[in-house]
Amino acid sequence: MADNILIKWIDGQAPAEISGGTTWGMPFLRGTVPGVEALAVADVNGARVPSQAWPLATWPDGSLKWAGVALPATCSPSDTYHVTSDAGTPAGASQTSSGSASVTVTESADAFTVDTGVLQMVINRGGSTLFSSLSRNGRTVARDARLVSLVQDGIPEGAGTARREAFTGEVTAAAVEQNGPVRAVVRLEGRHRQDGPGNGPSWLPFVVRFYFHANARSVRMVHSFIWDGDPDRDFLAGLGVRFTVPLEAELHNRHIRIAGADGGFLAEAVRGLTGLRRDPGAEVREAQIAGRATPPEQAWNPEVSGRLHLIPTWSDYTLSQLSADGFELRKRTAAGHGWVGISGGTRAAGFCSLSDTHGGLGIGIKDFWQSHPGQLDIRGAAGSEADLTAWLYSPEAQPMDMRFYHDGLGQDTFEEQLEGLEITYEDHEPGFGNPTGIARTHELTLFAYEATPSTERLAADAAAASTPALLQATPEYLHSAGVFGDWAPVDRSTPARARLEDRLDFLFDFYAGQVEQRRWYGFWNYGDVMHTYDFDRHVWRYDVGGYAWDNSELSPDLWLWYSYLRSGRADIFRFAEAMTRHTGEVDVYHLGPWKGLGSRHNVQHWGCSAKQLRISTPAYRRFYYYLTADERTGDLLTELVHSDQNFLGLDPVRKVRPDAATYRPNRGALGVGLGTDWGSLAATWLTDWERTGNPRSRDRLLGTMADIGALKYGFLTGEALYDLDKGRFDTGREQISVSHLSAVFGLVEICSELVDLAPDPQFEHAWLQYCRLFLATKEEQVEAVGQALEGIHLTQAHSRLTAYAAARLQDRDLAARAWESFAEGGEHLNHGSAFSLRRIRPPFVLQPVDEAPTVSTNDTAQFGLAVIQNLALVGQYLD
Repeated sequence: MADNILIKWIDGQAPAEISGGTTWGMPFLRGTVPGVEALAVADVNGARVPSQAWPLATWPDGSLKWAGVALPATCSPSDTYHVTSDAGTPAGASQTSSGSASVTVTESADAFTVDTGVLQMVINRGGSTLFSSLSRNGRTVARDARLVSLVQDGIPEGAGTARREAFTGEVTAAAVEQNGPVRAVVRLEGRHRQDGPGNGPSWLPFVVRFYFHANARSVRMVHSFIWDGDPDRDFLAGLGVRFTVPLEAELHNRHIRIAGADGGFLAEAVRGLTGLRRDPGAEVREAQIAGRATPPEQAWNPEVSGRLHLIPTWSDYTLSQLSADGFELRKRTAAGHGWVGISGGTRAAGFCSLSDTHGGLGIGIKDFWQSHPGQLDIRGAAGSEADLTAWLYSPEAQPMDMRFYHDGLGQDTFEEQLEGLEITYEDHEPGFGNPTGIARTHELTLFAYEATPSTERLAADAAAASTPALLQATPEYLHSAGVFGDWAPVDRSTPARARLEDRLDFLFDFYAGQVEQRRWYGFWNYGDVMHTYDFDRHVWRYDVGGYAWDNSELSPDLWLWYSYLRSGRADIFRFAEAMTRHTGEVDVYHLGPWKGLGSRHNVQHWGCSAKQLRISTPAYRRFYYYLTADERTGDLLTELVHSDQNFLGLDPVRKVRPDAATYRPNRGALGVGLGTDWGSLAATWLTDWERTGNPRSRDRLLGTMADIGALKYGFLTGEALYDLDKGRFDTGREQISVSHLSAVFGLVEICSELVDLAPDPQFEHAWLQYCRLFLATKEEQVEAVGQALEGIHLTQAHSRLTAYAAARLQDRDLAARAWESFAEGGEHLNHGSAFSLRRIRPPFVLQPVDEAPTVSTNDTAQFGLAVIQNLALVGQYLD
């Protein structure tokens, strides 16, 4: 039985309020929890808390492996919570306690009406609005929410001009994905269609989800879109969400609030009563500044009340954040009149509100300045209704230019492209530097106000939207649940362990610092890091082929997530979260001929012609899905279920295939590598089997595991022929082919899980053979398989294979070799370079970068993973 599991706030203390509820994911030890009906949540005092739980994954025996858990909104969240399970208690986490408010969804032929007990939203099943109304206690605070976009037909050079067309999102499908009692989720999908009469062109497929919790006064909105334009003629010039806000109060009782930097706010009224030549009275001024209704006008100084019509009204406001380092605030009286600058600053929080004494709407955008260019607009605040637009891509910025960055340089044949690879590390191929099919996700929070809130309340809401509070299980509990393979919580119990933990901390802090120092921010860039440093120019190689954006090369995603699992650090979690959002959306194709494939590292995220499963693999995404129960990440995992079909259309090794003269891909004999390819497929099938119980995924996973075990040389075979219809390998191939890349894109981690999850003695033997021999002496390799292995690089990274074999076989000599290989790998490496223990000891640390002996994200990630897994597997021998 899983009992009394401690759940903590990731930032260390409870927030003052949870305005929209909260959701997290947590695992359970195999065989201990039959289902979510057994789960319940209690606060720090042991009092039962209304909650809702649902399965995210199950173990092969049918017991619960991962569950999503949701709590209602509250003004007094507990410092910690405890999750308990008792198979004999039927009234568990899927029920709310008696008398508690719940979220309800009422369906009609045309719409869904969602009621949290505090706010109500009416969501149409189709049409040009995302919702028709958002109300607080019966009063509409916003209506007619819609997606808007602008497309420009070119980027003028010199004195040329370009034309812009306006588009509006059209909802074509709507569904309730979750229906209370504590949490409800409504999913909308559609496309942007050109404004105007008739059935104009459409583009930018989108998915929008609204999240509701019981008692909530705010709604979370997650917006994802796919870029499907022609990069040579379609230039996205604006993308946003627009809301109509009804206004009733007098102009001086209508309030604009826009968050600046560091908790500061612009707090103004449409018609200001401060700073005038004549004083309306202290009580009047104080009320307006506080956002309260002013006293009746007859109580004012008549020198002001008699001249109200002569005080300008400011109807339009704009905050534009066009870079990570600067925003501008301005306003104007009305369209057709000049703008007046207000102020500026560095990094705006991405929050604004428009309200009067009867209520209003607030909007917060997560990662606003990090994902620049963004913008917040208020238009028409002096009228009976105004428009509030949250621009996810500012119309004041240079339109998106998605064209490939060079003309190909005559690389029209594979031979020429391989020559280019030799000099710029860029795998070019005509037509492959195409972004059509990449995606982007934004998270917003909508606040329904019953009156103009205090600035303190607004500042708290802005902070909550920017950095949502999150509950998580402790590293110790996550480890005890037996998930995600070989890792263990941070342990500084010996000097040797402490030194390695210091190195891990240093490396994370180094990359977090580089994101800031190098400004790795922006709409398409935020969440990624660069691949390799240029010590001559003292910059990262942002413009050199495959040395620029990393795109998950050698698994920094895994390094970050395992670092979080071990430490529970909020800063590591948010770094990994941003990377998961980026690499799962921007680096992967979501429609078109390469759907389900990702792009290898490049100057542009989509530029490389290597479109492979090793980049799109669920091995990188499932951490975030299971830890947060995020439905959008679930979409990305679902997209990949049939990714083995991709081998029919695109051979990942087409340019270097030894049998290229005879190889012809067909459904019965597809060449599939047993490293990066099968590792990605195994992660796909495992995740789908656990999430859905899909027998196709189960059978292909277990069947190909058995086939690898049946191959004469197991994983050392390198590639086997795959029957797409049967989902099985031909076990007759007898060859030995080893690649230094096979095990550094998630294969190690997935195989470690599979050996324990679905025992197969022959598969385990094949994996242990690979782990034992990869860094063995040539004599040992010849003795075992008749020949020495070629292509042995990344010694430090592969030390964890030796460590795995040592732990599994309880072999002290192999354990010693693992640590020797780890230390040696930093000094002697035939492919790239790595971090040695000596190289990263102070004072020769990698700071500043210009003095560092080597900086490569590849080596950083693999160094980190080697430390983490070696400590978990053979740490006792280090001691």
